[in-house]
Amino acid sequence: MSWLPPPLPPPRHPGRYAVALVCLGNICRSPIADVVLSERVDEAGLAGHVSVASSGTGGWHVGDPMDPRAAAVLLAHDYDPSLHRARQFAGSWFDDHDLVLCMDARNLEDVSGVRAGAGPDLDGRLRMFGDFDPVTPGGEVPDPYYGGPEGFEEVLAMVERTCATIVAGLQRVPGLGGPADRT
Repeated sequence: MSWLPPPLPPPRHPGRYAVALVCLGNICRSPIADVVLSERVDEAGLAGHVSVASSGTGGWHVGDPMDPRAAAVLLAHDYDPSLHRARQFAGSWFDDHDLVLCMDARNLEDVSGVRAGAGPDLDGRLRMFGDFDPVTPGGEVPDPYYGGPEGFEEVLAMVERTCATIVAGLQRVPGLGGPADRT
């Protein structure tokens, strides 16, 4: 039996879908995923309907650009990292996003702790980013912060293949302008 990605939760608002990506400081993993997913969404013709944002569970880097090594790996692969500024995850993100994807189990635990004030409509909306990874489903995206450039390359490779799966799921959501709307 082949692997199938989990279904995306339905949009809260017709014709719009918002994805949030969360890591620890919002300077390495989630910004890389934000840049790549935003580009893939645009390439799929969904940019007018799908928004992507990233944040960190900690506030140490709020307002800072991404880690220079993360920016360098993106630039080396023809992505533009220049617009990113770190933000911190807040409970309001649950109301503002249809899907919240965490990079590792600790991020998921931290975000779950904020969940209490988020309301009842969270089932299936809070997940691991790795749940959509076709190579290592359910795995964590390793934090490359304390390593060398190869860690950032590894993260980018994981993010690119996982974003392809997420975009394919978004294209199946009715009302977003993807193939699901043309059949």
